[in-house]
Amino acid sequence: MKSKNIVFIARSLDGYIAGKNGELDWLHSVPNPYGIDMGYGDLMKEVDAIVMGRTTYEVVLSFEGEWPYSKHVFVLSTTLKDVPQRLGDRVTILKGNPGEILEEVHNQGYHTLYIDGGRTIQDFMKAELIDELRITTIPILLGGGFPLFGDLNKPLHFNHIKSEVFLDQVVQDWYQKKI
Repeated sequence: MKSKNIVFIARSLDGYIAGKNGELDWLHSVPNPYGIDMGYGDLMKEVDAIVMGRTTYEVVLSFEGEWPYSKHVFVLSTTLKDVPQRLGDRVTILKGNPGEILEEVHNQGYHTLYIDGGRTIQDFMKAELIDELRITTIPILLGGGFPLFGDLNKPLHFNHIKSEVFLDQVVQDWYQKKI
């Protein structure tokens, strides 16, 4: 079965996915009175599972309300040992390099994956394991924080597929890895 790894993430104009202190409030700096999901619902219909880093997982756990994911979530961590009982059948903790992680996830029958979390995205990019990027740019300059991309072993080439504008000012660009 063909697999696909998709990054779906928002960034600031200057390329940060979190502020200097990890803040995310800037993600809501553009009013969205109608709750437009900017393609997130379609992404969730497309993917089989989510692979995210420990920090992203802990941020999501801190949100009020129900667990937001209907898809199985694989959390990458060398320090976490277990998940809250209420999430026991919906979250699996894994450790290893990106190739090992994908082998384990694929062996469990999940092949179209949403890759989430700063360090996780950077590690998968460095291992050349990202097939598609869907990057939403919020029109704000943070001046520092956690960058979307990190160092790479070599340049990676992508084809631009499309751009879409939401709320008259938020731009989402789709890229596909050149084969």
